[in-house]
Parts: sequence; C-alpha cells; structure tokens
Amino acid sequence: MCFPSWLLFAASQLPPPIHSNSGPRNRAAAASGIQLRLRAALGCSARRVLHRPRPQPSATDLSVSPSSRKAPAMDWQPDEQGLQQVLQLLKDSQSPNTATQRIVQDQKLKQLNQFPDFNNYLIFVLTRLKSEDEPTRSLSGLILKNNVKAHYQSFPQPVAEFIKQECLNNIGDASSLIRATIGILITTIASKGELQMWPELLPQLCNLLNSEDYNTCEVSGGCGAPARPVPMSPAVLLGLTRPPTVCLLPPPPLRSHAIACVNQFIMDRAQALMENIDTFIEVTLRVSPPHLFALAVDEDPEVRKNVCRALVMLLEVRIDRLIPHMHSIIQYMLQRTQDSDENVALEACEFWLTLAEQPICKEVLTSHLMQLIPILVKGMKYSEIDIILLKGDVEEDEAIPDSEQDIKPRFHKSRTVTLQHEEERPQDPDDAEDEDDDDTLSDWNLRKCSAAALDVLANVFREELLPHLLLLLKELLFHPEWVIKESGILVLGAIAEGCMQGMVPYLPELIPHLIQCLSDKKALVRSIACWTLSRYAHWVVSQPPDMYLKPLMTELLKRILDSNKRVQEAACSAFATLEEEACTELVPYLSFILDTLVFAFGKYQHKNLLILYDAIGTLADSVGHHLNQPEYIQKLMPPLIQKWNELKDEDKDLFPLLECLSSVATALQSGFLPYCEPVYQRCVTLVQKTLAQAMVGRGPRPAGSRSRGRGGGGLPPADVRQSSFALLGDLTKACFVHVKPCIAEFMPILGTNLNPEFISVCNNATWAIGEICMQMGAEMQPYVQMVLNNLVEIINRPNTPKTLLENTAITIGRLGFVCPQEVAPMLQQFIRPWCTSLRNIRDNEEKDSAFRGICVMIGVNPGGVVQDFIFFCDAVASWVSPKDDLRDMFYKILHGFKDQVGEENWQQFSEQFPPLLKDRLAAFYGV
Repeated sequence: MCFPSWLLFAASQLPPPIHSNSGPRNRAAAASGIQLRLRAALGCSARRVLHRPRPQPSATDLSVSPSSRKAPAMDWQPDEQGLQQVLQLLKDSQSPNTATQRIVQDQKLKQLNQFPDFNNYLIFVLTRLKSEDEPTRSLSGLILKNNVKAHYQSFPQPVAEFIKQECLNNIGDASSLIRATIGILITTIASKGELQMWPELLPQLCNLLNSEDYNTCEVSGGCGAPARPVPMSPAVLLGLTRPPTVCLLPPPPLRSHAIACVNQFIMDRAQALMENIDTFIEVTLRVSPPHLFALAVDEDPEVRKNVCRALVMLLEVRIDRLIPHMHSIIQYMLQRTQDSDENVALEACEFWLTLAEQPICKEVLTSHLMQLIPILVKGMKYSEIDIILLKGDVEEDEAIPDSEQDIKPRFHKSRTVTLQHEEERPQDPDDAEDEDDDDTLSDWNLRKCSAAALDVLANVFREELLPHLLLLLKELLFHPEWVIKESGILVLGAIAEGCMQGMVPYLPELIPHLIQCLSDKKALVRSIACWTLSRYAHWVVSQPPDMYLKPLMTELLKRILDSNKRVQEAACSAFATLEEEACTELVPYLSFILDTLVFAFGKYQHKNLLILYDAIGTLADSVGHHLNQPEYIQKLMPPLIQKWNELKDEDKDLFPLLECLSSVATALQSGFLPYCEPVYQRCVTLVQKTLAQAMVGRGPRPAGSRSRGRGGGGLPPADVRQSSFALLGDLTKACFVHVKPCIAEFMPILGTNLNPEFISVCNNATWAIGEICMQMGAEMQPYVQMVLNNLVEIINRPNTPKTLLENTAITIGRLGFVCPQEVAPMLQQFIRPWCTSLRNIRDNEEKDSAFRGICVMIGVNPGGVVQDFIFFCDAVASWVSPKDDLRDMFYKILHGFKDQVGEENWQQFSEQFPPLLKDRLAAFYGV
C-alpha cells in the first residue's frame, strides 16, 4: 500500500535529526511525556480497598476454545518509505536536544495521531522490526499504548484487530523489555472494556501459561487482572503452582505471577475460585514440597508478598474457610510482619488491620498479643532510609523556599457538616508526611501500617492491650536515643482512642512529659509530640485550665513559630484539634493566640500557609462571636484580605482561604460587614465563570471549577457534591423561602447520594435532609420513603465513622419528629444504634430535635423500643440539662414503661443498669 501523505508531511516539519555518537539510548533516557515508566505506583494515602463488585460469569466462558475465537489473520504491510519516516520520528523523540523532543511531543505526534493508520506502523515496529534497537521498539509500543488509552474507541476495526493479533502472536518475544511493553499494551486494551470484543484473550493467555517457553508463561501470567473471570483460569493458575512432573518449583517470577493472578480472582470473588476455595487454601497452607507453600517460606520476596496478600484478601472474603487454620496463619503472619523485605512486612501487617475488623478478632488473637504488640511497636520506628528522606538531620529549614513539588494538587473539601466537637481529623500520625518532598515516603509504609494496626487493635481490646504495652512504653518514652523515643510517642498516640480509660491514671505524668518533648532538639520528636498531644486534647480540656491546657497551648503556639517546617505543620494541625476541644475556654487567651497566628503569616512558606488557614478557621468556629471585637478584627482581617486580593481566580489556594473566610465571617457577624460585598461578589463571579467555562469546556478554570463525569455525563465529582449539599443545608437554614420551590427536585438527588462509600458526600446529604425536615414539617411526608430505608441501612452498617452515625441518627430523629406515622413503624430496626450514636454528644439544638423525634415515635409505636429500652435509658441519661418540656417527655416515657411492667419487673430490669446510669435516672427522673 502507498504510504499516506500525512506522515510525509508531518515528518517534513521536523528539524534535521541530531545524531549522537553514544549509540542507542536506554529507555530511561527517552523523552519526558512520551516515554512512560514501566512500574506501577500504588497511591496509599489510604488503605487499598479489597472489595469489588462481583462480576457475573458468562455462560459462554466454558464452551469456547481459544482457537474457535481467534481473530482472522491480517496481512498488513507498511510502506517502506513511511516506515523509515516513523523510525526517524522515534529516534528524534529520544534526542538529547529538548527542543527536538518538544516538537515531536507537542506537534508531530498530535498530528499523526489523527490518522489511525499510524497505529499499524507503531505495532509493526514493536513486534516485527526486530532489527531495530529495543528502546526504539519499546518506545513505539508505549506511544501506541498512550494512543489506545486516549483514542481506542475511535480506532477502525481492522486496525484494532491487527494490534490485538500482533500482541498475542508476540507475547513471548526474546526481549524482556519488549515482553513488558506488550504486556502493558494488552492490559491497556483490556482496560478499555475490550474483553467483550476480544473473547480469545483470556482463554489464550491461560493456554499460553502451559507453554514450555518460560518467557511466554511469564508475560501471560503478568498481563494484569481480568475484568471478568474465565472459570477455567483459577484451575490453570493453581496448576502453575505445582510442577507437572518434577519436584522443582517454577522460576520465581512465574510463581509470583501465578499467585498475583489468583489474587485477582479472590478480589473479584470469581465463581470458579470460590468453588475451589478449599483446594486453594489447602495448597496455600501446606509447607512440604512439592506443594506451593513451600511458597509460604519462598526465598523470593515477591512470592512471599503475594502469599500474604492472598491471605489478607481471603480473610476479607472467606473468613469462614480460614478459621480452622487461624492459629497457623497468625503464626505465619507474625513471622512475615518481621520479614527482612519491607514490602513483604507491609503486606503482612495489613493482615492485622483486616483481622481487627472481623468479629472473631478478639477470640483468635488474644493469646497472640504478647508476640504481636512488640512486633508492631518495632515496626513503628523510623528506618534509616526514612530519616534520610525526611531530612531528619535538618532542623532549621524555614528559610528554604517551598518547591512546587512540595505542594501536591489540592482539591476542595468543604468541612463535613457535623457536630462541632466531634469533627474528626485524620487519624494517621504521618498525615503531615503524606505531602512530603519524596514520593516514596508518601506511600503507605510499614511505619504507618503498624501504627494504624495498633490503633484499631486498641479499639478492639481496649484496656486489655495495656499490660502488653506499659513496660514497653516506659522504656521507649524515656529512651536516650531519639529515634526510639519518637516511636514511643507515636505508640502513645496510636492507643489514645482505644485505651483512653486505661491511660487516665498515667496521664498526669505523661502529659507534662509530652509537653516537654515539644522542646526536644530533634524536629521529628517535636513533630510527633504535637500529634500525640492532640490525641489527648479532650482529656486535657477536661482538667482545670492552669494544670495542662495553658502550658500545652503556650508550647504549641511556640511550635507554630518553629524554625522547622514539618513542626510548624504538625503544631498548626494539633492546635486546630485543641481549638475544637477547648472552644470558649480559649477566649481569655484570644489576643495571644491571634498574635501568634498572624505572625505566622509572615513566616510560613506556601505549603504551611494552607494549614494556617485551617487553624484560623477552626479558631473562629470554636470561639464564635467572641472573636467579634475591634481589637481582634484589626489583627486578623488585614493579612487575610491581603491574601484574598493577591490570589487570582484560577489559584487553587482560594479553596482553603474561602473556607477560612467562611468561618471567620460566621464568627464576626456584624464585624465582617466591611468585607461582605467584595467577598460575596467575587464568589458569585467564580460561580458564573465556572458555569460559563463548563458550557464551552475550555480555558483555565477558576479555582471553584470541577469537571463533570467522563464524557460530560454522570454525577459531578464527590467533592463538588459534598460542597453542594453543605451549601444546600446552609441555604435551608438561612433562606428556606427560596429553597422550598425546588424541594421536589432536590430530595431525589439527596436520597441518591446517601451512599456511605462516599463518606463526606453522604454525611452532608444526610445533614441537609435533616435541615430540610425541620423547615418542611409535615409537608416532608411525600419524601420520607425516598430516604428512610437508606438512613436505616447506614445507621446499622458496621464500621461506619461516628460522625456519619451521629448525623444519620439526628436526621432519622428529625424525620420522625415531623412525620412520626411514616417513620415509627421502623423504630425497632434502628433504635439501638440510634441511642448508642447520640449518647456521647453534647447537649445542643440538633440533639434536642432528634430526641424529640424519638419520643414522638415511641408514643406512636411503644413496642418498637421495648427490646432495647435499656439503650434508650442510657441515651436519656446522657443529657446534662434538657429543656423542661423535653425532660417531661423523658419522664413520661420512663414512668410509663415502669408502670406497664410493674414495680417488681422494673426492679429486675434496673438491676442491669451500671451504677452511674442507675443513679442519674433516679436523681433526674425518679425511677
């Protein structure tokens, strides 16, 4: 065929090639933006999610052989002149001359990609042009991979078929680089939803696993996770784990690929694997050759890592099958959590996090705590490489300007609407490190995983954990070596939530020691001390202010002005937590606090300035109208408004500044009037610009802008919905007359977003529904069924964050208050978690309206509370000072229940009460 004129034209626009005497350059030297790294980076700011929707197996999977679905052969041949032009293009893209690279990348490739025939040339160079050097062939494949990723749906069918055929025909290429490139290309095509149109792929990959050619087996096993299972695949992969005729295991990469592939079937709960699950577990747990596990103590760390991953996922999806073997599994995981390879140790450490979420955790793990706790504690110590990456020996870095790499892209996350004192901050002690200069440390690592595991286990075992920790803690916290002392402070913070009651007797000694650590000569010690003290802020605030609050506040403010940027960040975050807990206790110190925060404006680099906005906004939320004093306004507003005026509409820093100003405006009330109009007008302008540019889909977007789902359809992104529902709730409270005409449109949207997989979105949608309830009254009746079942499901869902549980309970109570006839019949389905969710929150208006609703519903359906009446009693006793009419409602329900059961039965029933509950009910309600 004639070579198309478009390629001749595009090639003619290139500058003359620059020849190098250094010979072919390796892959790592290819042009930025064209050459992509072949490693897969796992972003772990959060634990990976093991659940995936269960795929539906196709009835045709078993009946079609690989050969019966093979694509017809194609005999495409390139034009020789055109092929040479493509090769020259590939060479130029690897040129050391950056101008040449840029022309290739920005101009020529974009032009060529308009012509699908170009992709035939790329696959031809990758698979057939074996006379060319490997970097050029691989680069051709990577450019094709990018084209597949961006434009595959528009490829003509003959081009797509030719590419797929060439991939499968050359999967065993002699070059490891070319094999890897072909594997990536196959995975990319499959990820575009092509499995339906490429039915021969999975059967052929499985068939190739039986090849005597090791190269073919390796790539076939490593082509990635299928989007749907082929029922024969797990059996084939299990076969890989046992050599057919000899007692030698397959080579390590093939063993690793085999387990990794089976792991994908575990994640997808593939029917074929589930049917063979006992066989897989039997193979997994046997340690005598010639069986796979052998692999359990395999010399290859990738194999051990994938074994650990398999057991972690099996624990999640088929724990019932693991229970008989649990002792052996725990012993194995104890060994692997100490593995010399940190990646293996990290994968094993995930096991303890997953086990802590299982109902059997306490039963199966109690006898192993003595072994496990020291292992986790040891894993929480910084490694030498951690300290190097964290610049642990650099104490004063505040004068070093932040680089743009220091500040990761930040998408807007409006504060989740919640009860103010219960708003939870991230529990990860190394959250500050998640935005570290080095990507390696921002990943989920052994230190973070060990700390998280200890945290969740402390919540399972509570005070029972302390006998295994106290002696260790004493040794760690007062150790002369700073790295060990730092790990002890981290341990103390990790157990704060779960072991709080057991730690109370030790806190009068420990808190002063931690406050002293805020002045440690090592920045990493000062930093972790900030975080750990924030975990005990609730206890600190509950004591007389001069004992702990005042010295802690004083030292934290000093650390806010620390000479180390990491300490500044940790101190700002810790102080924000203290602000939330202390609230108006801070009023006497406001002048001193504002002096420090305002001084930090002139001291902080870009990254920490964003954290400072949060600390100021939280202060405003916590002290409220007490901030509305001319002296305070004069200190605070000039630097905020200066930043507001400096930032352009497209600057992402507007997000945290807007959040901060929102809180400040609410606190200052009339004091914010001089600034209202310009701030309001700019916000309106941002919204208008966003809507206008969304219509045309181009141009730099204002900071408030976020694109919709792919292709312009679907739901808006989660952060947009989260903010929208917060705004809807606020508008409902402030000007319901304008919201009410749209309620019929809004309610179905809110109901659809009651999805706890998106915690913040769900939380704000739940809160907004509750606010609408209080405005609508009985007119809410048509909308109750749109939301009630979802709310009841959320409140009964295990492991739901307590903030969402509280908001859900309040909204259910409010629904019941305005529409009791519709909600009361479901009372028995939610009364217990409802009571346990709201027993710990402070008296406020939201709690008041929710409890009024539950009382009304009990009046409609008293039988719905009978089985869980002790929980209702406990929730009532949590009130410190209910309003008189609400107290009367409690009184009538309690005495009505007592009268119904009779004095003798009541006495037997009340004997179950803890002494404090019994005393409070007797004192406040006479029962």
